[in-house]
Amino acid sequence: MKATQRAEFGDFQTPLALAQQVCALISAGHEQPDVVVEPTCGRGAFLLAASQSFPAAQLHGWEINAEYVANAHSVLAENNARSSLRCADFFACDWERELSALKGKLLILGNPPWVTSSAVSVMNGQNLPVKENFLGLRGMAAKTGKANFDISEWMLIQLLRCLKGRESTIAMLCKTGTARKFLRYAWQNHGQVREAELRKIDASLHFDASVDACLLIVKTGGAGSDEAAIYESLDAQFPARHFGLAGKDLVADLHTYRKLQHLEGLCPFQWRSGLKHDCAAVMEFHLSSAGDLENGLHEKVMLESSHLFPLLKCTDLSHGRFLPSKKVLVSQRRMGDATAAIESDAPLTWEYLQRHSSKLDARKSSIYRGKARFAIFGIGEYAFSPWKVAVSGLHPHARFIVVPPVAGRPVMFDDTCYYLSFQEESMARLIAQMLNSIPCQAFIASLIFRDSKRPVTAELLQRLNFNEIAVEAGLSKQWQQSHRTNTLHSGLNTQLELVMETPTKYVVEPKDAQTRIDEDFEFDAAELVAAVESVAAPVTLRKKRLPRVRKASKINPRTS
Repeated sequence: MKATQRAEFGDFQTPLALAQQVCALISAGHEQPDVVVEPTCGRGAFLLAASQSFPAAQLHGWEINAEYVANAHSVLAENNARSSLRCADFFACDWERELSALKGKLLILGNPPWVTSSAVSVMNGQNLPVKENFLGLRGMAAKTGKANFDISEWMLIQLLRCLKGRESTIAMLCKTGTARKFLRYAWQNHGQVREAELRKIDASLHFDASVDACLLIVKTGGAGSDEAAIYESLDAQFPARHFGLAGKDLVADLHTYRKLQHLEGLCPFQWRSGLKHDCAAVMEFHLSSAGDLENGLHEKVMLESSHLFPLLKCTDLSHGRFLPSKKVLVSQRRMGDATAAIESDAPLTWEYLQRHSSKLDARKSSIYRGKARFAIFGIGEYAFSPWKVAVSGLHPHARFIVVPPVAGRPVMFDDTCYYLSFQEESMARLIAQMLNSIPCQAFIASLIFRDSKRPVTAELLQRLNFNEIAVEAGLSKQWQQSHRTNTLHSGLNTQLELVMETPTKYVVEPKDAQTRIDEDFEFDAAELVAAVESVAAPVTLRKKRLPRVRKASKINPRTS
């Protein structure tokens, strides 16, 4: 198979030693199967390992690559393993019929493709299922990144659907993110998952792949709790933690989440993502060493200042930087605005856009279809507010930065960032102080999956109950006085309140609030867990063992 084909098919063949370790684990801890099914059997490593661990079981394998099927036949025959192999496309198989024809205790195992639908599309590949909005996405979500999915995720969901509640065991090697998405779907759609666990594997060792991966083991055929154990390795005796479904959302650490659950509610603000233009080479600029404005194509340009704004990216925010080194061209003030007026208002900018129109017109995302030429997204009046509190979406530590205007111009963000907009500095600093408090940071850490491509999302941030966070941070009085003024609200008048015992109030005091949030807010996972473990029922943060805390009555509300 050529390299491009391997990429299209997400072809990571399982080493025999790993397949043997997986089958031995299943054999030791689970009921012996009568039938073993591998829907994408490749060269046959898993079927061979299954023949050794489950000698009495029938073996059935499917594989789209005829060369691999021949190889699997040869390997299994050499080891006297009885099996039924077919050269077939997973997407063309009637899995409901195939599985229903196999009687007895069923084990579905294997290593489905490690490739996303968007990656296959970029390669103009055909290794895709018939187009289907199987995640039930609506509106813009169905057209943007949320509609991208792992091929293995789709396969797992199809197999679960076709089992129709039958008692069986699914054991698949996959990305940890794929495993979580699959379980979320199963839990939310009555997939009849009795039990589930994830066991981490070293993908770099086994597959030379830089990705977080695991062995997903799921028992189907009955109702169970909406949670799964996470083991740090295949041979770990005890789980490191549990993740699961809380309402409609996944929670990374259920133990910590349950201690701080009262900090969840309906956010009174609307978290916004930054600008989406999908053409950084044209739309973003930096100052050269000579002081000239340069785009990503290394062209020196001269543009009117009316459409240029300071720009911060996620890496800036993760390092606590709030003074931008880049600029961005903003072609609209609100989504849907006509862009033709730029020709008369800013002729140099219009000529520049025309000169690079081929690149802008070639943007692939369907969200630009039918929109004004040179349109952007993630723009509105809120983007032009002077003060903002922003956070990177791509870094697992949720560090909230107060971002002031620069030279009288509001700062913009790229679409890897999320932010709130404010008219007054004092409000922005109060909100940042609340969000960076130990209780809030610990709660956010319990929600975040650190291996996710985008650990922090707008949906996660909308779960923050500012009323309760203010109480925990010792800023309730300032919050009650300030939160109704100079703020762009989401339209929600009240928050969902959860009745809990009022806790003692302590907050972190930053060293230098005027320049950046520094190491005082560099809580690592262990530090946050230690803080949470010091919580007394139901939720009372103790002074001891918490880094640099003091009573909230002494805190300056302008400190971020």
